[in-house]
Amino acid sequence: MRAAQITEYGEQNVLKITDTAERPVAGEGQVLVEVRAASVNPFDWKVMSGQAQSMAQLTFPATLGGDAAGVVAEVGDGVTGFEVGQEVYGQANALSGQGSFAEFTPIKVESLALKPKNVDFATAAALPLTAVSAYQALVDTLHLTAGQKILIHGGAGGIGGCAIQIAKHIGAHVIATAGPEDQKYVRELGADEVIDYTSQKFEERAHDLDAVYDTIGSETYTRSFAVLHSGGQIVSMLEQPNQSLMQQHGVTAYSQFTQLTPERMAAITELVEQGVLKVTIDKTFPLDKAAEAVDYLHSGHHRGKVVIQIHP
Repeated sequence: MRAAQITEYGEQNVLKITDTAERPVAGEGQVLVEVRAASVNPFDWKVMSGQAQSMAQLTFPATLGGDAAGVVAEVGDGVTGFEVGQEVYGQANALSGQGSFAEFTPIKVESLALKPKNVDFATAAALPLTAVSAYQALVDTLHLTAGQKILIHGGAGGIGGCAIQIAKHIGAHVIATAGPEDQKYVRELGADEVIDYTSQKFEERAHDLDAVYDTIGSETYTRSFAVLHSGGQIVSMLEQPNQSLMQQHGVTAYSQFTQLTPERMAAITELVEQGVLKVTIDKTFPLDKAAEAVDYLHSGHHRGKVVIQIHP
């Protein structure tokens, strides 16, 4: 089996293509997916570089990758609702060593859904982490409602772009941050206001907001508390709740670890099939260029998602 694997932690040069990787099997509660496309997430670089070792130690050689779309090749014991030949999308365990940057990957049924009928495999592969992250934050954590005002950081990124569209669908007033070259793009996604973070301080442009969705972290996170009214909420993809700032501003802060569930996947499929949610693919790489794909995403110059085509 062809796969993009590492035999040690490091940067781009440690990710290599092999034609002799062992084909995985579908374990109990798993579906083996013949991967047509996989998308790259920042977490893949963390796994490759060794920054995720505190979560799990890989057994080498390890195949990288999480998000995937493809065709059911095998159904494991205890699995219902999936059959060989169905087109699916979901997320493999990026820390299992049997990731999605390969011709086959096992995926737990809880993290898998039938592919939306109106998109191709590349687009479906770009959805799981980004779309579910945005949905989990806005719907399940913030309980965003029509008429509320929200600031979304990183509006041109994969997660931020999905969040803008979901927030607008809910009926919220959306303010997003983006660089000068992405202003038009973010407005086209649905943002009511766009703040150029390179030349403007968002805390001087936004006030008395109901919610903030932080996909940037660090200083951006701590400065964001000032834009919320008392009783407001902030959820961060990167930072732990800052108790001091919560008390100072009278707000509630959450830290998010994205979890794919059947309910969230079903909601994303519905939004995509309704035409409410679209994902932008910045660049596509062949499997042979998987290392370049991971490095390109890590460089931070992408708009939307980066996809690896496993099968043309």
